Amino acid sequence: MSLFAITANPEDRHPIFDQIEKLFRNKTGVAGLIIITIFVLCALLAPVISPHNPVENSLYDQLKPPIWSPGGAMKNILGTDDLGRDILSRIIYGARVSLMVGVVSVGIGLFFGSLLGAIAGYYKGWLDSIIMRFMDILLAFPHILLAIVIVAYLGPGLRNAMMAIGIITIPRFARIVRASVMEEFEKDYVTAARAVGARNRRILFNAILPNCLAPIIVQASLGFGSAILDAAGLSFLGLGAQPPTPEWGAMIAMGRSMILRAWWVMTLPGIAILLGVLGFNLLGDGLRDALDPRLRD
Repeated sequence: MSLFAITANPEDRHPIFDQIEKLFRNKTGVAGLIIITIFVLCALLAPVISPHNPVENSLYDQLKPPIWSPGGAMKNILGTDDLGRDILSRIIYGARVSLMVGVVSVGIGLFFGSLLGAIAGYYKGWLDSIIMRFMDILLAFPHILLAIVIVAYLGPGLRNAMMAIGIITIPRFARIVRASVMEEFEKDYVTAARAVGARNRRILFNAILPNCLAPIIVQASLGFGSAILDAAGLSFLGLGAQPPTPEWGAMIAMGRSMILRAWWVMTLPGIAILLGVLGFNLLGDGLRDALDPRLRD
């Protein structure tokens, strides 16, 4: 029997329980949720589960192969880099950096994009034209190129990289929220609220936006994966996290010159990026299926 099916009166059950139940029936969403749970636990428990200090050098342990490779030792399960730093520890702490990038970048895009999109969709007219033309200008540039330009202006560093990724994320949220607000604006409850004299701000933020949460949540999940990938790309180019910060993109950049003689230095962080982005994309697909009313049973 389903965990969420036991209620005193099924008709009185909140719709959120139906959506959660549908998410847990979705194999794609569950797979993404499992990957993300592992990802988050690694980030939160990094000081506890990390076997070594991620920034501590050891000249006696340079380029040690993983445990399953010839010459591998139990001390370093995934091997070491050219400075003798433990790869597993750096990957675990890299999860913390990537999670922080996702939270800050998506938070910036979500706040400003939702605000601009809601204003444009509700008030329409010249205000809508100005806001959306500016969003179109941002979307006209390849997003990674725009991020590079912003970081080059602000200066390299993880904080500036997160700001740049957040800025290039704003148009995606703005367009989604604008479309949702315009759709909700035509419904009867909005007409009734305006008829009784409710303020525009109250109608927009208290009535319309809560009904636009489904596409926002899905885009936020997908945005996490995109932010991780963009941050890795900026760090690979030397514009994101700076040494000795254990960031996956920076680890790949460091290992590219030794790919033939120490493949694990570059390959294993790349697998971590793959799994992290895959997890958020799978969860996003599962959330879309669970929250879309047109797909409900």
